[in-house]
Amino acid sequence: MSKSLFLKIVSDVEAYDEWFQEGLDGRMKKSFTPLQKVTSAIKQLATGNPPDEGDEYLNMSERTSRECLEYFCETVCKRYGGEFLRRPTSHDIALLYQAHEDRHHLPGMLGSLDCTHFVWRMCPTELRGQYMRGDHQYPTIMLEAVASQDLWIWHAFCGPAGSQNDINVLQQSPLFLAQRNGTAPNCPFQVNNHLYKRGYYLTDGIYPTWSVFVKSFPYPHDPNEKKFKRQHEAARKDVERAFGVLKSKWGILNRPMRSKTVKKIRSIVYTCLILHNMIIKDDGRAIAPVHIQDPPVEPVFDETAYTELIDEDTHWRLKHDLVEHLGSLDLPHLEVDSDEE
Repeated sequence: MSKSLFLKIVSDVEAYDEWFQEGLDGRMKKSFTPLQKVTSAIKQLATGNPPDEGDEYLNMSERTSRECLEYFCETVCKRYGGEFLRRPTSHDIALLYQAHEDRHHLPGMLGSLDCTHFVWRMCPTELRGQYMRGDHQYPTIMLEAVASQDLWIWHAFCGPAGSQNDINVLQQSPLFLAQRNGTAPNCPFQVNNHLYKRGYYLTDGIYPTWSVFVKSFPYPHDPNEKKFKRQHEAARKDVERAFGVLKSKWGILNRPMRSKTVKKIRSIVYTCLILHNMIIKDDGRAIAPVHIQDPPVEPVFDETAYTELIDEDTHWRLKHDLVEHLGSLDLPHLEVDSDEE
């Protein structure tokens, strides 16, 4: 994080929440400055160390450090969540279409969808059965996210029990809520001379065959299918890279969570995602750095939207068109070697 971005966050947080403003404590002595409080919170997010680490460095008690983290996460989510965890607008989608087609040669791609787990160390005993899974040694909380090529997180849904799989999380996720209530932007795209109503996400094999999901071939036979499988797997690494960057940059996500409620853990995760997107924008790597809002639309439940989302015929037709589109392009790096054949 650059110094200018850090000072901007300090200034915005101080103006938004009076808890961060400098005042007098019960002994009529000056309290900690906003710079100290935000430094303590970001240090805990970046390292994942316990709150009592600031006893000597900041001369701050464990309780005050814990309060700094809680208030900071709550304030960041309220202050920046509307911009840096926004749903893609029509302007954003147009830029995502162009960037992904230039980079991955896949028209209409919105991003890659996947889930990850965070270890919950202080999970209450009565909840361990919900948050334990056979392939994990400890209780975990899941995060469903969509990442684009620049590693920007466009969708985040944190809090489902760790005993679930990606399909169960999808059933609870608000990922397609805007399409269901008719507030999603109208952004069609064309591939192989066929027009499609909405963009799609790249997913792995566990996800259902919906019209908005594109999966790879488990056993490709045709040369064009092999080219598509290579390109799909390469593009799918966007969300995996995003998870890796998040857990390496924000140590609190890579270490067992100490919070005792799902609400606090959700606030911490969303804060890390917001700061992650803010850093991408500050570095100049964002595909859509400017937030241009669409005109407000009155929510109206669309009964046909769900049928269109889960349409398998559209799924297979879109997949076939993408295979034909990639096969018609001259992409030497996707050619299958003779030894592999």
